[in-house]
Amino acid sequence: MSLSKKLMVGLTAGGAALAPTMAHAAANLKSDDFVGISFWLISMAMMASTVFFLWETQGVTAKWKTSLVVSGLITFIAAVHYFYMRDVWVSTGETPTVYRYIDWLLTVPLQMIEFYLILRAIGAAPAGIFWRLFLGTLVMIIPGFLGEAGYIDVTVGFVIGMLGWAFILYELFAGEASKKAADQAPAAVQTAFNTMRWIVTIGWAIYPLGYVLGYFVYTTATGGATPEASQALNIVYNLADFVNKIAFGLMIWYAATSVSKED
Repeated sequence: MSLSKKLMVGLTAGGAALAPTMAHAAANLKSDDFVGISFWLISMAMMASTVFFLWETQGVTAKWKTSLVVSGLITFIAAVHYFYMRDVWVSTGETPTVYRYIDWLLTVPLQMIEFYLILRAIGAAPAGIFWRLFLGTLVMIIPGFLGEAGYIDVTVGFVIGMLGWAFILYELFAGEASKKAADQAPAAVQTAFNTMRWIVTIGWAIYPLGYVLGYFVYTTATGGATPEASQALNIVYNLADFVNKIAFGLMIWYAATSVSKED
């Protein structure tokens, strides 16, 4: 049995294990709960994307298979967390902060690793690129969680997280990763690399918008969160995950299939 087929079997088993929480969320989802509906749509989109990315590993050369598998892992991890997040929201109406940040703590570093992997596939990937992008994601995510969970001031968490994001953008646009892609990558890889870093720039800008709406805009006179805050926060975060994780993976798929046809 091929690797992709084995992974498909694993996904089927995982879906069966999640059936109870899926059924519970479905039974309690209301037609006017647009946040809950967004959780449901995105969880299905993530799972469908996982199947697509893993299946497509059969049509690319060996050096690109890892990149596509990682794309599938990103959407699969997100799908599993979305199954639980939508259940929390539908059942309680509360923001599933812990689940969301566990998801991001796994998937966002994997997205940064994708830049390293596509450069490695063309033989242009020093280890320093991997470590700088990886550490940048931790600086971006961990303070954001500490701020949203109430361990530190939300403004402090926001500012530190933005600095981590700025460091990532510097590496992708002006650092070694950018120079390697420009100097050594074929046209299809350069196109994918450029699109991926613009996703990180424009697409990731959606996340700070959700943070601002949830913790700085929709607040009471005493500084507490309003019901609109949770709705705005989750709608924006869900939209950002949909755009960034799936579109990011599609760019990997584009590079992998384009270069594989040329080999």
